Amino acid sequence: MATLIGIYRAEGGVFQEFRRALGRRVGSHACWLSQLTHSPRKPTARWRTLEQAIESEFDHTFSLVYRNTRTPEQEAASAGREPCVLIDDGQGHLSMMVDWNDLEMAGGDIERFERILRSKLLMY
Repeated sequence: MATLIGIYRAEGGVFQEFRRALGRRVGSHACWLSQLTHSPRKPTARWRTLEQAIESEFDHTFSLVYRNTRTPEQEAASAGREPCVLIDDGQGHLSMMVDWNDLEMAGGDIERFERILRSKLLMY
C-alpha cells in the first residue's frame, strides 16, 4: 500500500491556524492544497470522500503535513516545491505526484483536483 502525502505551504501551530482562518475569511490564502482540504476548522466532507475513493480504488492512503512537521525524507523530496503531493511507495521511496502547478490549476476545485490526481495515479 502506498501513501499519498500532501504537504502544505504553511507551518503548523495554533497561531498559524488562526492566521490561516483569518486569511480564508478575507479571501486570501497561502496554499492551494489547503483550499482543497480545509474548511476553517477541519477537512471538508468532499475531501474525506476523495480520500475514501482513492483508498478504495487504488489502495492508497492520504496523509497531510505542514512544512515544519515533515520527515527529513519528505523535506528532501519537497523542499521549495510546496504545496505538493508526494507518493511513498511503501518501501520508503518518495516521488512527486502532484506539484504546486497542478494544485494551482485545480484552483480549489476538488473535482478538478481529483481528475489531475487520478491521471497521475494511473500513469504511476
